[in-house]
Amino acid sequence: MNLRSRILKLNPATLILLSFFLVILSGTVLLKIPASTTAHTIPWIDALFTATSAVCVTGLIVMDTGTAFTVFGQWVILALIQIGGLGIMTISVALFHWMGRRISFHQRMAMQGLFSSQPREDIFNLVRNIVLMTLGVEFLGAVFLTLHWSREFGFGQAVFQAVFHSVSAFCNAGFALFPDSMMKYGDSYLLNAVVCCLIIIGGIGFPVLYDLQSWFKLHRIKRFRFSVQTKTVLVTTLVLIIGGALFIYITERQGFLDGKPVSFRILTCLFQSITCRTAGFNTMDIGGLKDATLIIMIFLMFFGASPGSCGGGVKTTTLALLTGFTLSGIRRKTRVNLFKKSIPSETVNRSITLVLVSIGIIGLVILMMLVGDSITGHDIQQPRGSFLLYFFETVSAFGTVGLSMGATPDLSEWGKSMIIIMMVIGRVGVLTFSYIIVGKGPTNGIEHSEENMMIG
Repeated sequence: MNLRSRILKLNPATLILLSFFLVILSGTVLLKIPASTTAHTIPWIDALFTATSAVCVTGLIVMDTGTAFTVFGQWVILALIQIGGLGIMTISVALFHWMGRRISFHQRMAMQGLFSSQPREDIFNLVRNIVLMTLGVEFLGAVFLTLHWSREFGFGQAVFQAVFHSVSAFCNAGFALFPDSMMKYGDSYLLNAVVCCLIIIGGIGFPVLYDLQSWFKLHRIKRFRFSVQTKTVLVTTLVLIIGGALFIYITERQGFLDGKPVSFRILTCLFQSITCRTAGFNTMDIGGLKDATLIIMIFLMFFGASPGSCGGGVKTTTLALLTGFTLSGIRRKTRVNLFKKSIPSETVNRSITLVLVSIGIIGLVILMMLVGDSITGHDIQQPRGSFLLYFFETVSAFGTVGLSMGATPDLSEWGKSMIIIMMVIGRVGVLTFSYIIVGKGPTNGIEHSEENMMIG
């Protein structure tokens, strides 16, 4: 059996994971060559970390993107972000279709799992719409950002800055070419508005964008019904943005926001609430924020973006299902209903499993990082101690957010390795890994006689 036949027999989850590994390794090699860095060499672990962060659209960095990498290296990072944001399977299917090649059943199933909750026969139309929509939104974002940076840089540099940050924002990557991310632009209405729009559009998911596009085309001709997923994503996203901004405003009004104009406070809180879900840009000094603010950010990072999007986390729909499940349990109802539709029990159970497994993985990685530091004697000097620091960095990696309290460059090789693993898990998905390990087919297992027990 040749290599191609073996690859075609892989299940879709394994195919997706191997695709990510292949691109990450290719990016690592490209970033390792002398032409990519201003110092002409970086350690392999740093090249691997940067490539993983770019492909997994995370944005955590061990060296400053704008000064440590050459223009060639920055283009490599940009290409990795675009590939990771669109998804390797999307790009491969689009290229195969363009070349007239047949798409295998496994590729169709992989695309089905990535971007649609319902079976679709028009997989090529879906992929075409995803690619065109992505490039179109990124182009518009780059145009507006060019207008912003044309006042600060020459035209050519302004265009490069605009393209890089537009792609980074839409793909929810959080890579910036400035040492302080977007902090010096905290009072720019144009930049804040454009970046926030790009992040939201890239984070609500391609299925929702496809639904919105269909509504725009058809609502004048016939009555169009949004799917439950679209309604859930839009409502949950709005609640998280407004709720997160309010909490940040309350906790930091006598901290980072103290003495700032009201307009700056509102703009900063909205920006940070939006970006800390998956994007990783910041207009606030994350390391100087209060513990209460950091806990709020950890909550937002954990749930992250929406299914079928560029972002990570356990997703907004999972939060909605958990909320619905909890309210149904309190009311002693057996079904979870959202927008006058009953959600299958299997989907609800998967969402609970996803959250529990994710919490377990995060806790395990934090423990392993702390134990590793104890064994090796590696110590990060932080007034808050290592636990909150590692907690924040680990959830940021898992949610593919990229926000950092400033400790990422100081991590040991062991710590960097743990964060690399978390970035891959966060981007590919916990459930995808579970399918690879235990298989996708559900089984009832052994059923015994029932016996009740006390809880609570």
